[in-house]
Amino acid sequence: MIKPTLRAVLIFAAGIPLALMIVIYDPVLWPLSFNYGILVLIVIASDAALAFPPRLLRAKAVPPDRLYIGDRSATVVTVPANGFRRAARFEAIAEQRGDIEPAQVVAGALAPGGEARIALPLVPRRRGRVHVDQIWLRWRGPLSLVEFNRRIAVNRAVDVLPNVRGLHGTALQFFTQEAIHGIKTQTQKGEGTEFEALREYTPGLDSRFIDWKHSARHNKLVCKEFRTERNHHVVMAFDTGYLMLEPVGGLARLDHAIIAGLQLAWVSLQGGDLVGTYGFDARVRQYMTPVRGMSSFPRLQRATAELDYHHQETNFTLGLAELNARLKRRALVILFTDFVDTITAELLIESMQRVANRHLVVFVTQRGSVLQNAVDASPRQFTDVAQAVIAQDFLRERSIVFERLERLGIQCLDVPSTSLSVALVNRYLMIKERGLI
Repeated sequence: MIKPTLRAVLIFAAGIPLALMIVIYDPVLWPLSFNYGILVLIVIASDAALAFPPRLLRAKAVPPDRLYIGDRSATVVTVPANGFRRAARFEAIAEQRGDIEPAQVVAGALAPGGEARIALPLVPRRRGRVHVDQIWLRWRGPLSLVEFNRRIAVNRAVDVLPNVRGLHGTALQFFTQEAIHGIKTQTQKGEGTEFEALREYTPGLDSRFIDWKHSARHNKLVCKEFRTERNHHVVMAFDTGYLMLEPVGGLARLDHAIIAGLQLAWVSLQGGDLVGTYGFDARVRQYMTPVRGMSSFPRLQRATAELDYHHQETNFTLGLAELNARLKRRALVILFTDFVDTITAELLIESMQRVANRHLVVFVTQRGSVLQNAVDASPRQFTDVAQAVIAQDFLRERSIVFERLERLGIQCLDVPSTSLSVALVNRYLMIKERGLI
């Protein structure tokens, strides 16, 4: 589509008062006013002829294969010159759908004989899927009197996945104890239950593992070494209810939990364990049976990306009972959730007790900054004091719930969202080291 710009309209309209004045002054001079309009049209036509020809437009738009929550990406629009020997300037905007930041108009220059590359930003706000339907291109002539518009069909759906980029290097640090000297195969030893070997006792080793029978035979103290057990089932249970939708640091609590869970999944799969996922709120949303091998990590990533946001209250009785029924053997269950009132906590504790009778449970919550900030803030008026008192009551009730859960044998992890990944992996390694699964 081609149309005149505002500049061309103003130049043409500026001749109307002049033409009227000429006709009023001398009607015989009316051809002069007519010639002005013809001259403007000729200049506009010349500007259109000197512009980039629409018939040479071979633009291509390539959206990213996938997006990561909290990260920036772009749809790259490439406009080749195709024999056009003059410079041109293009503007592009994407027509897109989904929970994504509004599209922006981005300009790019076409060098003589080169190509123009325009990066249209794609910044997702939540996990799920966004759609890039089409790209609109706009360019003008050298005098900016005419404007061309073209539509480029894209029709692509892009998955928005949990952001695990940058986490692989952190996870690999747990498996590269000899990274300075090179990579080598090594047996992972720990305080498991599988006997590995005998070694001479040295100060610092646990005296409980001294083998007195073999020590008497060898006339020196020797202790047992155990091999870290593998093939354990690790199930990450995500609460997708409304409490997990609270934004913390630009991401929902659920997204922080999923990123930490994928970090743990990477470490667990590297260690030989099987990892599965489970999502629930008012009803069960997803269950993925534990899988083994690093080749299964993309499958876990896609499964967590499908966990949607739900504005419903979580039914812990139904969700945990269903999870307990689906797990056929002892497993490490990591529950990512949150709670506010004591009534919900009572139902939660009752349901957790049934699961803890058969499985090892890690109860993971994210320490809320809102409550702590309300307590630590200096009061300026009476309402600030009232808010601080209420927030302190909530924090005290949370600590009571954690104490009750720990008495049931449930391990509790209440840390800020920013340090959740590291704290969770450390807790998992401690559990593996002590052979608690």
